[in-house]
Amino acid sequence: MQTRASRNCSIGWVLLACLLSACAPLPRSAQVPTVWQPSPNFGERAPNFVVIHFTGSDSAAAALRTLSSPRTEVSAHYLIVRDGTIIQLVDERARAWHAGESQWGSSIDLNSASIGVELDNNGREPYPQTQIDALLSLLSDLTQRYRIPAANVLGHSDVAPRRKVDPGPLFPWRALAASGFGPWCDPPYPEPPPGFDAMLGLRAIGYDVSEPAAAVSAFRMRYTPDEPAGELTERDRALIHCLLQASVGP
Repeated sequence: MQTRASRNCSIGWVLLACLLSACAPLPRSAQVPTVWQPSPNFGERAPNFVVIHFTGSDSAAAALRTLSSPRTEVSAHYLIVRDGTIIQLVDERARAWHAGESQWGSSIDLNSASIGVELDNNGREPYPQTQIDALLSLLSDLTQRYRIPAANVLGHSDVAPRRKVDPGPLFPWRALAASGFGPWCDPPYPEPPPGFDAMLGLRAIGYDVSEPAAAVSAFRMRYTPDEPAGELTERDRALIHCLLQASVGP
């Protein structure tokens, strides 16, 4: 039978252990009896993509309410306000709920493999330079720390073309590419080889082409937002081939 003194001693040891470990949470484990024998040989899961969004709200305050509400069940790792202030909402090691149903190449769950960055923008206004400068600084930090390839800086519309249009046609992808984030090609584009399949090219870049019209729309929104909607043209075909070379090499 445990005495009061022994119980107090046990509680004391628990409190001491908690203090020494900074009250670290217990590891998540199987829901069957196991023996916890920690190994030092592990690393944190590192993201391999950055996905850029616009908030769709008219103010940062409204966006914060949406991104912080249990009711909405949406979040992002970072929110960049129009004045360039960067607000962190989720630990980079955690899975934020920003991409939803998504795909890029063989990755079919971008939430689990990416950092989500929301830009304070309603989707109808140009992005202020102060905001883009802050985004470039954040991208430089993230891509260097996690060794994220330049081609893996994406828009929400890239990874969810059937559902999303953000960060929209006003987002300055060319400026990002000039700073080393994402592929870009300026005309005149090199002639693609005979028989080059533009849809297979989009798929090779990373787009989900299960709905071709949605993939083409997402591609054009990012690279040629002023071009009219419609079927892929020979100019599109040449651009896709150029982007493919810029993304994955010849």
